[in-house]
Amino acid sequence: MNIALFDFDGTITECDTFTPFIRKATPRSRMIVGRLLLMPSILAYRTGILSASSIRQQIVYIGLKGFSKRCLETLGKNHANEFLSNVVRANALDRIQWHLDSGDRVIIVSASLDVYLKPWCDKIGVELICSQLDNKGDILTGKYHKGDCTGAEKVRRVESLIDLKAYEKIYAYGDTKEDDELLQIADEKYFQWEKT
Repeated sequence: MNIALFDFDGTITECDTFTPFIRKATPRSRMIVGRLLLMPSILAYRTGILSASSIRQQIVYIGLKGFSKRCLETLGKNHANEFLSNVVRANALDRIQWHLDSGDRVIIVSASLDVYLKPWCDKIGVELICSQLDNKGDILTGKYHKGDCTGAEKVRRVESLIDLKAYEKIYAYGDTKEDDELLQIADEKYFQWEKT
């Protein structure tokens, strides 16, 4: 049996899915204040000083701290059904189906959030390793549970859950520098859908 590891945003989808979800989930008043508070960080990100992971974590803290987990999960299901279905690449779905038809284990490994990725993954029948939001009861703390699932963390999480030596071949698919480490553990790797 083989295993296929797919990044999500930009690999399976044509665009970023995190930012549209945050915009939808965050109330307008908090969005306005958040933009002001995050302006220095956004500029630092755009100039390459601040990583994508750092800016995502700041956005989550300012945008979602104190929110109801249950309400966010409802918004996540809606995002999966209404938004994700319109931005998923046809070739990505075809490739995922090819792996499933071949009897391969397929896992999405993403920095995006479980509240919208889990419903999508459940619908197409694949596994998920991704960023999760921390909560106390029904209230979000504004932090990530076990950190942002990006870069080397993707590999750490995969290896903590799966014995990769048990698979004949490892496939990996990614589209940015955040996927470099994931691609490095693969026997067959695809960067922006080009075999490398």
